[in-house]
Amino acid sequence: QVQLVESGGGLVQAGASLRLSCVVSGFSKLNMVWFRQAPGKGREFVAAISWNDWATSYEDSVKDRFTISRDDAKNTVFLQMNSLKSDETATYYCASRRGPWQGTWSWGGMHYWGKGTLVTVSS
Repeated sequence: QVQLVESGGGLVQAGASLRLSCVVSGFSKLNMVWFRQAPGKGREFVAAISWNDWATSYEDSVKDRFTISRDDAKNTVFLQMNSLKSDETATYYCASRRGPWQGTWSWGGMHYWGKGTLVTVSS
């Protein structure tokens, strides 16, 4: 059984940094994706990293501030978030998909999902 467990959320001030982690158990070689859902809004794509660490992609608004990475020895994927903004307050979810790298990622198209970690950015 594949499990994804996020951690690292919390309360920070605007402009601060935070690093989220997602530990994966039960499967390896997965494409890993971070999504987020702000209060009252839909879930949106944030960043993705390929199963072989050869490719990454980002939502345009985070491209210069967030970095996705993976440590397969620790079965962990990270999302380093710098210069956080108040409107990035959201629950951040880790999700994964087997198979080849894709150009776009949707929540419903993933194979496994975590339960999320809350990030609150105060202004």
